[in-house]
Amino acid sequence: MSIKSFAAQLFAKHIHKKTQAWANNPVETQQKVFQELIFQAKDTVFGKDHHFSEIKTVEDFAKQVPIRDYEELRPYVDRMVKGEENILWKGKPIYFAKTSGTTSGAKYIPLTKESMPFHIQAARNAILSYIYETGKADFVDGKMIFLQGSPILEDKNGIKLGRLSGIVAHFVPKYLQKNRMPSWETNCIEDWETKVDAIVEETFNEDMSVISGIPSWVQMYFEKLEQKGGKPVGEIFKNFNLFIYGGVNYEPYRAKFEKLIGRKVDSIELFPASEGFFAYQDSQKEKGMLLLLNSGIFYEFVKSEEFFTENPKRYTIGEVELGVNYVLLLSTNAGLWAYNIGDTVQFTSLKPYRVIVSGRIKHYISAFGEHVIGKEVETALKEAMENTTISVNEFTVAPQIAPNSGLPYHEWFIEFENTPENMDEFALKIDNAMRKQNVYYDDLIVGKVLRTLVITKVQKNGFQEYMKSIGKLGGQNKLPRLSNDRKIADFFTN
Repeated sequence: MSIKSFAAQLFAKHIHKKTQAWANNPVETQQKVFQELIFQAKDTVFGKDHHFSEIKTVEDFAKQVPIRDYEELRPYVDRMVKGEENILWKGKPIYFAKTSGTTSGAKYIPLTKESMPFHIQAARNAILSYIYETGKADFVDGKMIFLQGSPILEDKNGIKLGRLSGIVAHFVPKYLQKNRMPSWETNCIEDWETKVDAIVEETFNEDMSVISGIPSWVQMYFEKLEQKGGKPVGEIFKNFNLFIYGGVNYEPYRAKFEKLIGRKVDSIELFPASEGFFAYQDSQKEKGMLLLLNSGIFYEFVKSEEFFTENPKRYTIGEVELGVNYVLLLSTNAGLWAYNIGDTVQFTSLKPYRVIVSGRIKHYISAFGEHVIGKEVETALKEAMENTTISVNEFTVAPQIAPNSGLPYHEWFIEFENTPENMDEFALKIDNAMRKQNVYYDDLIVGKVLRTLVITKVQKNGFQEYMKSIGKLGGQNKLPRLSNDRKIADFFTN
C-alpha cells in the first residue's frame, strides 16, 4: 500500500465519523441550516421583501415564501446578473453556472463563496465513503478522468460565468492534479466529438483507475476506446475498477457498460446540479444516495400528485415517508428560496435519509391521466431485459394520441445494441412491467383507452444525432426519458 492510499484510508475514517454526526441527527441538522440561512439573508432584497426578520419557524417560512421555479425567481437573478449586490444572498455571487433553460434560453444559477465549497466536498466525500466501506484505496495511485465541460469562463459584470463542471475544474485539489486527466488543453475543446477523440488519444496508454461522467457520454468514450484498441476497455485499462456517475440512472446502461468494459466494476452515484450537490451513494450495499443535510441547503418536499394543486403541503425531512414520489424544493446559501429544481425523489431509507431520483416533474407522461414517471419506464425496461441477450444504448418515451388507426398508445423509441428476436413479445414484457408499477396505466389498458405500447427502433447513434441537432451533444446535457408531447418523437418519425 502506498503512502497516498494509506493517507486516503485515514482521511476516509475521519470523514465517516463527521458524516455520522449529522446523519444521526437529521432534524436538528436541518433546523440549524434553516436558521442560519434565514439569519444570513435577512438583510438582502429578497429577505426584506419576504420579511425574513419575522420568520421564526418553518411554518412561517412556508407562509412568507411561495414555491418558485427559475422563471419566477428570475427578476431577482437578473438584478444579480447586472452586478447588483445583496439581492438573493449577501454580497455578490462568485460565479454563475450557465445552464440550458426550457423556456427562457440560458439560465444563470448563482454560486457563492458559501455554497461553492460544498460542491467540492461532496464529490470528495463520496469517494472517501467508498474507501471507508470497501477498504479499497489503491485507485488513488492511478489516473482519473472526469468527462466534463470546458473550464474556460466568461465574465458577466465582474462575475465569472461557465458550466458547473467547468467551474469545478478550477477547484481540483493539488493532490489530484498529477493524476487527473484529460489535460487542461483537451478539456478546453468545445466540440464534444472532437474532445472525446482527443481524450481517447491522450488516455489510451495511461493507467486509468477511475472514470467519471454522465453514462451516455462515457459510453461514447468507451466505444471509441474499443474501436481504437480492438479489445474491451477493461483490458486497455487493467486497473480501472471504479466508475463515478450522475445525472441519469445507470441501470439502463449497466449491461452495455459491462460488455464494453469486459467485466463488472464498482460504481458510485452522485446527485449534483448547478443549484447544489444534494446526495451521493454512501454504500455499495444499500439502495439510494445519502441526502446531504448539512451542506447549506434546507430541503422541503411536496407530493408529486399534489404539486399542481393550490397551496400544496410542504413537508420537511422529519415528515417524509418511504416510497412516496416527492418534488424536491431547495433553499440554499447561494440564494435560492423554496426553489423547484424540477427533480422528483423517493426515499429508500429514513435512517439515514437516502433517496433515489425518480424523474422530473416536467418529464412525465399523463396524456390520459396515467402519471408515468422516469423511474417506472427505466424499471420496466430493465425487467424486460432480464435473462435475455437484449441490450439498449438509449431510449425515450412519448404518447401517440392520434394514431392513423386503432387505439392511442405510448411509443418507445429505443436504440438497441442487441435487438430482440420478437419485438412484439418484448413490447408486451415492457407493457406488463409498466402495468404492475402504475395502476393508472393498467386501468387505461384494461379499459381499452390505450393499447399495448409500440416500439420504434432508432438507428445507431440516432440519439446522439438528435442531441447534436438541438445543440446539446455532450457535457452535462441529458436526454429526457419521458415527454408529454411529440417534440422528440417527431425527429425520428418525420
